Order: sequence, then C-alpha cells, then structure tokens
Amino acid sequence: MSKGVAITGMGVISAIGNNASENYKSLISGAIGISKISHIDTVHADQILVGEIKTTNAEFEKQLDLEEDTYSRSPILAIIAAKEAIQQAGVKNINDCKTGLISSTTVGGMDKSEQYFYDYFENDKHWQHILGLHAGDCTQKIAEALGLEESFVTTISTACSSAANAIMLGARMIKSGRLDRVIVGGTDALSKFTINGFKTLMILSDTHNTPFDENRKGLNLGEAAAFLVLESEELVAKENKEVLAYVKGYGNSNDAFHQTASSENGDGAVLAMEEALRIAGLKPEDIDYINAHGTATPNNDLSEGRAMLRVFGEGKVPEFSSTKAFTGHTLAVAGGVEAVYAVLALQNNCIYPNLNFKTPMTEFDLLPQTEVKEKELKHVLSNSFGFGGNCSTLIISKEA
Repeated sequence: MSKGVAITGMGVISAIGNNASENYKSLISGAIGISKISHIDTVHADQILVGEIKTTNAEFEKQLDLEEDTYSRSPILAIIAAKEAIQQAGVKNINDCKTGLISSTTVGGMDKSEQYFYDYFENDKHWQHILGLHAGDCTQKIAEALGLEESFVTTISTACSSAANAIMLGARMIKSGRLDRVIVGGTDALSKFTINGFKTLMILSDTHNTPFDENRKGLNLGEAAAFLVLESEELVAKENKEVLAYVKGYGNSNDAFHQTASSENGDGAVLAMEEALRIAGLKPEDIDYINAHGTATPNNDLSEGRAMLRVFGEGKVPEFSSTKAFTGHTLAVAGGVEAVYAVLALQNNCIYPNLNFKTPMTEFDLLPQTEVKEKELKHVLSNSFGFGGNCSTLIISKEA
C-alpha cells in the first residue's frame, strides 16, 4: 500500500455550472443542465436532449482574450477549467518545479474541423482548424495557454475512461518522482460528429436520461472540461499547501468484450474496482459512496450493477448514484468531472441524488440514492467505463 497523491486544486465547467462552486450548488439543488440543442446546426436538434454549456465561443473568446475563431471549443473549455484548478492550487509560477499536463479528449477540434471540412480543397484560409482536429493539438493549446515550458505534456484518448486514466497516470508520475506537479483531466465539446455517431449507435435518449431505471432509453450527450492539480508530498509540505483530497487508488482494465458494449457480467468493471481497492489498501466495506458511470443505456447499467454486486456483495453495495442525469455523458471528460464531484462530496459530506429514477431494474435488487443525503464520507469510488472495454476506477479519499 502506498500513500495517496494530494489534490490541491480543481476546476470544472459543465452544463450545470461555470466553476466548481456552481456545479456543486446545482448538484444539491437538483438543477439539471439537460435541454434541446441550441448551438449546433443539426437535423437532430428536436429529436434529442443534451447537456450543453450555453455560453458561445465568441463570448468565451472575449473572456479569455483570444482572437476570433482561432481555437476550437474543446481547448477553450479546458483553459477555463484548468486555470480555475491552478488558481485554487495557489500556483504562482507553473514552471517552478517539474510540472506536467495530461489531458484527455475524444472529439479534439472536431467542432471546427467539421465546420470547415467542405472548404478543404477550395482554400487554406481555415487550415488551422483542419490541422487542429487531432487530440494532441488540443492538449498543446492548453499547455501554451497555461505557459508550460519544457514540461511533460501528453494526451490520453480511451473513450469515456480517458480523464480517469489521465488522473491515474498523473498520480503514478507523482509517485514515481517523475513529476512534482501535474495538471490532469480532460475536455470534450459537443459536435455534429459525436451526435451523429451516437445516434447511429441508437443509444441516445429523446428524454432526460434515467440511470439505473428499468425503463431507461439511453444517454444524453454533454460537454464539459475538468482538471485537478496533483502535487507530491514534498511540494505540499514545502509550500504548506491546503490539500482538498487524495487520489488514493486507481485501476484500469480492458475486457475487450465488444467495440462499444460492456461485458454483461461487468468483468472489466470488476477488475478495475478490485485493482483500485488493492492500490488504495482498502476493503470494499471501506467505500462510503459510489459515483457510478451510470450512462442510462440498457447495457451499461446492467453491466455496472452486476459488477458492483460482484465486488461488494448482495446487500452490501454502498449508496450509489449517477450524476450524468445532471450533466449528460461528457465522454472523455466524464471521469474528470466526476472526480471533481467526488472531492466536493468529501468536502461537504454529501451524496448526490440519482435523478429521474422511478422503476427498479428487474435483473437485480439495487436502488440508487434518489435524494441528497448527508453522510460522513472518507472514501468515494468513481467509475468510468469506455468503448472497447476500457474500464477505469478512481478512489478519492480525505486522507492519504
């Protein structure tokens, strides 16, 4: 068992708030961010609901003092969240120690690339957005905006477990001594590409999503960015820093069951949760709350529910809920958003409600927490499961 890695700052922007404080207020008041599409010109605008951030790119550009139409939406959102995290961590000079950035995304600069795709062979006026499609370009823009120099900068793209894997890699880099500080998380903006892709998979809901409900119809896509600042024990002690929480455990597995579906019995999820518990040196009964992946798709909720029963036992699964009914499924950044929510849960000793739940699933006897609940929390387990069977679990704790 090794000590946890300190979290000294966090930042998030999502459909339910422009910062961590606004997100928390929405979570405990039941203020959801799911609505009809307003920013994207798509034929599906009236057919599905999404978790959309209402601020426009133009408004963000003014806020960040960026030239018009130079950045795609994913790095814009990321810069806002990352700067919030750095400010809370009290970082005055980001290059004063070995600092890294590990960011994750699935869509990258797609929202701009698809906008100018048909101009590709006509002129090179918007080629920066064609060249800015790939995930690494998004991360590089974040690094430049933060002023990182001669640092470790990399990108992770493992579908919906991406940000959780970024946090896991960051924690390992701190523990190994490779880095003293690392900014970890992810960003994904809505785009026609993702809307069309998930529509093709037939897992989008035309109503508000209903995690772990027998009559669940599918997910609502969302957009967000979320980042944590992780720092070594030595740096925390040297600068006498306030620690928000610790990354205590983490686990990743790949059951390679299917391109998009999870194993019906949750094999990958079980392996990820068990590994996170092992790394943390904890027993299943030590977990106080599970922020479930809970996408409200028929496959995920069945698979995850069975996995929780296998890990914790019949009648022993702690209180759990999915916060995706608030934000929508934010894809690559889901694990980052929910890691921030885990820290907020620990700070405030509260469990968030699983909104829209009405009818228990017939396959097992599991009921999510449906009301805000006050409870002394020490360890929160957060699940993030991605396409291709890439499953990741984080354990966020009050103490190292």
